[in-house]
Amino acid sequence: MQYPTLTTQNNHIRQLGINYNSWYVVAGSNEVKTQPLAVTIWNQPIVIYRDSTSKIIALEDRCPHRQVKLSHGQVKGDLIECAYHGWRFNPSGECAEVDYLADNQKLPSCKIRSFPVKEQDGFIWVFPGDEIKAEQVSILGLPEWEHLNYIATVSVINCQAHYSFLIENLMDMYHGHLHQNWQAWADPVLHDLDENNYRIDAHYQAQSYYKIDKICSVSQLFFPALRRLHPEPLDVSYVYPHWVSTLGNDFKIYCLVCPVSATETKAYLIHFTSLNAFWRLHKLPVWFRRFIKDSLFGAAQKLLDGLVRQDVQMIEEEQQAYLQNPERKSYELNRALVSVQRLMRSQVEKG
Repeated sequence: MQYPTLTTQNNHIRQLGINYNSWYVVAGSNEVKTQPLAVTIWNQPIVIYRDSTSKIIALEDRCPHRQVKLSHGQVKGDLIECAYHGWRFNPSGECAEVDYLADNQKLPSCKIRSFPVKEQDGFIWVFPGDEIKAEQVSILGLPEWEHLNYIATVSVINCQAHYSFLIENLMDMYHGHLHQNWQAWADPVLHDLDENNYRIDAHYQAQSYYKIDKICSVSQLFFPALRRLHPEPLDVSYVYPHWVSTLGNDFKIYCLVCPVSATETKAYLIHFTSLNAFWRLHKLPVWFRRFIKDSLFGAAQKLLDGLVRQDVQMIEEEQQAYLQNPERKSYELNRALVSVQRLMRSQVEKG
């Protein structure tokens, strides 16, 4: 029997670049306070900071004077100041102030690149591509972030591996064998697969351990003995460059991906537990519902962090195996992953 293989030809999927004309999440809003923060999108160092009005600014992380990192400096009003000589740059990347400039000298005409940046749904999104196209490309929204009926948990993924390994892991529900007691579902079966030029939707049928239909149901998150298997649809989508999953009516998960380099990926995994079934809760005052939402933030932290630890270990082992023997073939039975690789390639060609 001939099984499909994952790509091993020239321009290997594990060396594939990115579509720069996409929005990438580089940080959570709560990570950017008074000091500059260094981030990287596919080998491009970027510094992000808040100006005097708390608006997010994103610049190339480089002082053109001596090429050191601006992220080592500090924010002065709307300007970012280099730690080395104190040159200050405005949000457009232009040199705006040099304290020791002589009366007969003009400000240097040097300029660093500024990037389109948005703060939305609790995260900082940067567009590393053509600035003109930034407004033409939609950000993947997280409507549940502010919605009072959803409880959020966030886990940060840092893995020393190409982003393709992470996406394939997320799209392949059969690897639940790895997670044992950490997983929320069992016995997945892939039924349908839809794909186009910008997304892939894989529709599984699975057995869910959770059913959030009563107030006391939330206790299932903390006590495994209370969980009972029941059938639920499990849908996973690769909406380039990010990932979304829905398990029945109770859970929604997003993975916001930021490829750092060919061997490093950062991502934010955001898990939402739905309270939509609690109709009595919806009649309570908004301030009290907000209090409940905020108080339960991170309720699934142990579950989510456990899944991440196990996945990262496998993903990094895959990366090391590839580096040691890049010509060795990998065999795949899940047709969703062949589609995933096809979409990655087409997106890179577009951007």
